[in-house]
Amino acid sequence: MPDCISNTSPLFYLHRVGVLEWLPKLFGDIWVPQAVCDELLAGRKSGYDTPSPGNYVWIRVVNPRAMPSEWLSLDLGLGELAAMALAIENPTRIILLDDALARRTAQVAGLTVWGTLKVLLEAKTNGLTDRISPYIDLLISSGMWLSDDILKRILTLAHEV
Repeated sequence: MPDCISNTSPLFYLHRVGVLEWLPKLFGDIWVPQAVCDELLAGRKSGYDTPSPGNYVWIRVVNPRAMPSEWLSLDLGLGELAAMALAIENPTRIILLDDALARRTAQVAGLTVWGTLKVLLEAKTNGLTDRISPYIDLLISSGMWLSDDILKRILTLAHEV
């Protein structure tokens, strides 16, 4: 079972659709940097329904030792930057990111990147659900934007079209 590092949005969206508990069934160690915890707390203080990583015994808060200086000029959040820096230091871990710029940056750095949708696909492959389309509908109603092409591709990969 692979280990992972998560940014804020996958935790937020998986929580919103009620499947955050799938993560320890798909991954061994699950790490998040403190910056991700801070972003989730800020969201909760703003009235959003966000998970609290401290409530999940399978989430471990681990911070990167350093931040690549060239990333600081990118239009990325602190959670994304910290998660990507931690993944650079631990390149065998899968990094969970949804933001397109963060994903491209991490891929250029040689990291294995999954997004929330890939987690849903893997959950189906591993027998955690028979269908992902209801969860995709919930993601969209929770604010995740998906292009028609991405939606069609994911449902095709899931054999649900």
